[in-house]
Amino acid sequence: MLRRTKIVATLGPASSDPKVLERMVRAGVDVVRMNFSHGSVQDHVKRAETVRAVAAATGRTVGILADLQGPKIRVGKFEDDKIVLHKGDIFILDAALQGLGNQERVGLDYKDLPRDVGKGTVLLLNDGLLEFEVAEVKGSEVICKVVRGGVLSNNKGINRKGGGLTAPALTEKDKEDIKTAALIKADYLAVSFPRSADDMKLARELMHAAGGKSLLMAKIERAEAIPALGEIIDASDAIMVARGDLSVEVGDAAVPGLQKRMIKMARKKNRLVITATQMMESMINSPIPTRAEVSDVANAVLDGTDAVMLSAETAVGEYPVETIEAMARICLKAEREVEEHVFDRGVTQHKFARIDQSIAMSALFAASHFKVKAIIALTQSGSTPLWMSRMNAGVPIFALTPLRETLTKVTLFSGVHPIEFHSKARGQSDEWHQIEATILELGLVADGDMVVMTIGEASGKTGHTNTMKIMRVGDHRKT
Repeated sequence: MLRRTKIVATLGPASSDPKVLERMVRAGVDVVRMNFSHGSVQDHVKRAETVRAVAAATGRTVGILADLQGPKIRVGKFEDDKIVLHKGDIFILDAALQGLGNQERVGLDYKDLPRDVGKGTVLLLNDGLLEFEVAEVKGSEVICKVVRGGVLSNNKGINRKGGGLTAPALTEKDKEDIKTAALIKADYLAVSFPRSADDMKLARELMHAAGGKSLLMAKIERAEAIPALGEIIDASDAIMVARGDLSVEVGDAAVPGLQKRMIKMARKKNRLVITATQMMESMINSPIPTRAEVSDVANAVLDGTDAVMLSAETAVGEYPVETIEAMARICLKAEREVEEHVFDRGVTQHKFARIDQSIAMSALFAASHFKVKAIIALTQSGSTPLWMSRMNAGVPIFALTPLRETLTKVTLFSGVHPIEFHSKARGQSDEWHQIEATILELGLVADGDMVVMTIGEASGKTGHTNTMKIMRVGDHRKT
């Protein structure tokens, strides 16, 4: 059974060995995330080469997601690496401190913090485990009262409850890293902490200036991004429900509802969506997931996410392969509970601005009303299978294309499976024969199966899909 929901796995020390990565790919990884918070340009180039070599060795197509670090809103380092703070303690976040921190104060990577806060501001550190209330701001010093104490160690993150920190989404490091993403031909570029559509537009301009073609993904993790969600989605090709920082800023109880809302909005706007953060966190140290984690992954699938993502589980965890296997198993089981899309009055009466989008919807309509085994989409840009993937017709969609960049791009589209296809036909009739031979040879369908095909009369041109055909496999050879 083919899995609709895609799996994104983060590379790290636990998965850097090509043999381990190969096992992960065979277990079901569709897209590899490269975290640009770590590593040099040479490291990223080498990792991308390894991913592509492993994909070739396994006969699978694997996409690459380059994830920008974003602004570093963190404390500095301590003399003894960490301190313990208790409720009621006074502690200073000092933007001017150059040396190591101690029990009384620590430096900051983010020098503008004193400007962004005032008396009464609530700051959450280390993913919300510690809570400070700002008592006073004196020059470079943010003097805080500890509301909830605990261990504070080197380089832990800082969030302002409710949002409001003015750090730009794209740092100078990010701008250089965009050039690296273009160099390695990353399929997707994730922008951390965008606050508005302008952040995404700037990232796109920088990517194009670097000669890259990466699709842009907005990581929704700031409180300020929620009111601007619609415009951010419009300016992006995909979004990530980044539940870690988002949970700290808006409150954990708000995140499940926001997750459902973001997935629904993204699909309605024909954008892709990844659900991320702590999906299988216990499997960093355990060979099996908790029941809560199983439910979390399954619910993301039921919500309609295109992909589920693993971070530390595959980057530094002890069981990266087992984690992939467990996630794939959960996705498949949950997908059996997802109802096929019913084409209601609103969909069938919708007016389409483009011929290829109309063909995509027609193919879905036909597939949902006939007992077909698959939808076969001959595509150059991937747009037709993208539109098809926004609804579940209950059958796999096979995207046939000769373009490597399109093959790797569709690895993130739910329900879409990339197939490399180079047409040698002299006419459309010959092309139908070649497509049929290809899908039979790969075992995707069998003689007698009904399929829906979409193709363009101007074969090989982007945006020219204008033909849909319903056919029974094998009928060509009988005529």
